[in-house]
Amino acid sequence: MDNSEVVSVLNELIETSKDGEYGFTTCAERATSVELKKTLSRRAGDCATGARELQALVVQHGGKAEDGGTMAGAVRRGWVTVKDALSGHKDQAVLDECERAEDVALGRYRKALKHELPSAVRQVVERQMVGVQSNHDQIKALRDVRARS
Repeated sequence: MDNSEVVSVLNELIETSKDGEYGFTTCAERATSVELKKTLSRRAGDCATGARELQALVVQHGGKAEDGGTMAGAVRRGWVTVKDALSGHKDQAVLDECERAEDVALGRYRKALKHELPSAVRQVVERQMVGVQSNHDQIKALRDVRARS
């Protein structure tokens, strides 16, 4: 895999990470539970850290790193705002949207790992995917607990 292909794969993951950062921040702002706000804000910070790590790899491979999210991510954040306004179960709606976004992120990481990435890049992507899976599982567990309440 040449450097331009590596850069392309990494830039897609940067956009995914930025979507996560912006999405978790938006959801934290919409949540009513203080504990949920803190959890979502931490997840936003984790996504920002992941994006910076990927941006450094892009530069190492001679590319220009993305610094924003995707249009689809922006649309999802807008939907969170609309759904939030219409829902009587604000935190539940926020968690539903967070889980959907994490499903998308997992799919993008799985897609990236189908490429023949350099070993050092693959290690970072695999490690970050474990974090995305952890985020997904935590959000799903919180959502399930709230749904039973």
